[in-house]
Amino acid sequence: MTRSAPDAHAGVLVIGGGIIGLAVAWRAAQHGLKDIVVADPRPGGGAAQVAAGMLAPVTELQYGEEPLLRLGMASNERYAAFAAELTEASGGQDTGYRQCGTIAIALDSDDREELRELHAFHQRLGLDSRWLTGREARRLEPMLAPGVRGGLHVTGDHQVDGRRLAKALVLACERAGVRLHRAEATALVVDGGRATGARLATGGTVTADQVVLAAGPQSHLLPGLPEGVLPAIRPVKGQILRLHVPPAYRPFLSRNVRAVVRGQHLYLVPRENGELVIGATTEEQGYDTTVTAGGVYELLRDAHELVPGITELPLVETAAGLRPGSPDNAPLLGPTALPGLVAATGHYRNGVLLTPVTADLVAGYLATGTTPDLAAPFSPTRFAPTGSTTKVPA
Repeated sequence: MTRSAPDAHAGVLVIGGGIIGLAVAWRAAQHGLKDIVVADPRPGGGAAQVAAGMLAPVTELQYGEEPLLRLGMASNERYAAFAAELTEASGGQDTGYRQCGTIAIALDSDDREELRELHAFHQRLGLDSRWLTGREARRLEPMLAPGVRGGLHVTGDHQVDGRRLAKALVLACERAGVRLHRAEATALVVDGGRATGARLATGGTVTADQVVLAAGPQSHLLPGLPEGVLPAIRPVKGQILRLHVPPAYRPFLSRNVRAVVRGQHLYLVPRENGELVIGATTEEQGYDTTVTAGGVYELLRDAHELVPGITELPLVETAAGLRPGSPDNAPLLGPTALPGLVAATGHYRNGVLLTPVTADLVAGYLATGTTPDLAAPFSPTRFAPTGSTTKVPA
C-alpha cells in the first residue's frame, strides 16, 4: 500500500529531476534560496542516461541558429569549471568531462562540399574551425576509413558522461540540502492566477513560492497547466549504441568523430574507460522508446563506413531515449505567461551541453526576478501569437 506524502511547502519547486532540473535546483541553493524541492520519481534519470554527452556547439551548428550558438558556446566555456565544482560538491563523483576536441568527417564529394560550406560559415562567424584534408584527418584518427575526403577539426568541442553527470548532480543536490521527492507531479496547482505548487502521485501537495517546469517532453502535458502557457514539446526518439574497446585496441579513437552519412547525423564518442558511444537516430515516433533492429542496423552500418574497425568490438548496450524538442528546437528558459511558473525545457539535442548555462540563467532569475540578457532570445513567451492572451484561471 502506498502511503500518502504529507503536504509541504517549498521556496522553489522543480518539476522534473533530469540533469536540467537538478542543475537548476543545485544552483538555486548556491544562490541562497531556501527550501528547494525536486519532484521526480527517478531523479537523475531521463535523456541523460542515453545521451552520448558531446559538447559540440560548433560542429552541431545549423544555419540560422546563431543565438543558440552563442548560448551553447557560453555553456561550453563554463563546463570545465562547472564539472570541477560539481565533482567537489558531490564528494568526488567524476563527471567524465574531457577536453578532447571533435572532427567532422566528409565521406564523399557531396559531404565534402557541404562541410566546406559549413567551414566557410564558421569562418564568417569567427569560430575556431580548421579544414583538414582526408590525409590530415586520418593522421589525427588512423582508424577512419581510407577514403575519407576531408573534415573539420574543432579543438573546443569536448565531451562529458551524461550518466556520471546525473549521478554527481543528485549527490550535489542532496549535500546542498535540496529535498528530492521521488514522486511524479500529477497536476500543477494554480491559485489566484498564479502557479503555487503541484500535487504528487503519492497523494500530497507541495506548495511553492516559485515553480520550475523542467519535465522534458512531458512538460506541456502537465495537468492543470493553463492553455497557451507552453507550446507543445515534442518527443524526438534517439537510439544509441555502446561498444567496448578492449585494452589491446586502444587508443581506438582519440576524439569525438562526427559525420553525415546518407543525410543522417552520426557521431562516435570514445570514453577514456574504453566505452565507445555511437548515436543517434532521429525519429518522430511520439513517446515510443523501443530499440529496433532497423535503428541498430543503420547506426552500425553507417559507423562501419566511417570507422571500419568497429565490427571487431563487442556491442554491450542498446538504448533509446526522448529528446525534448520545442517548435524551433531551441530551449525555453525563464518566466512564462503564468506568474510563478518558470520554464527550463525544450533543449532538444543540446540538453547536456546547455546544462551549466541553463542552471546559471534560471537560478539567476529565481534569485533576482530579472531575466539575464543571454536568456532573452529563449523566452517561453516567444511562441504566443501577437495580441493573444493566455487563459489563466482566476
